[in-house]
Amino acid sequence: MSYTQKMTHIRPVAHKLLMVFALALAVAPAHASTSTTTEADTAARNETIVREAFEGWADQSGNVFDLLSPDVRWTIQGSGPVAGVYTGIEDFVQRGSVPLVSRLATALTPDVHGIWAVEDRVIIRFDASATTTSGAPYNNQFVWIFRMEDGSVVEAEAFLDLAAYHEVVENNEPRQQ
Repeated sequence: MSYTQKMTHIRPVAHKLLMVFALALAVAPAHASTSTTTEADTAARNETIVREAFEGWADQSGNVFDLLSPDVRWTIQGSGPVAGVYTGIEDFVQRGSVPLVSRLATALTPDVHGIWAVEDRVIIRFDASATTTSGAPYNNQFVWIFRMEDGSVVEAEAFLDLAAYHEVVENNEPRQQ
């Protein structure tokens, strides 16, 4: 078979392969784009939900803890009595939140510095302040990382100044109920 005959035979095969390859390239970005768009939509939705909850907390018209799934897994990083893993809202509220909140004379008010969302994760960087039952100021800095499912927080990881938390618990009497 001559060179010309070989090329005549190969060209239709090569052309078909190029067409298949071009079709695959045309479809692949559309599929990837749909997946990325869905992830971006989820991230944007989660960010909006969390942002609105923090705005409600700040103006005392809502409670960010309403976002928690009943079986949330909340981890407070660090060392000390309050650090650890809490399973479920009740466990977290009773062992992690009440010891502090019961020793505050005013509501803890957040000042959000940033909220970032990627896929099902939302990261919140904020400061919060209140007045303790003894009249002293309480100020702390926080980073919370939420993993969300269907608009609810199913996992949370909290970073904060545990020494400041512990000082309030140790040096203030709980409010009378």
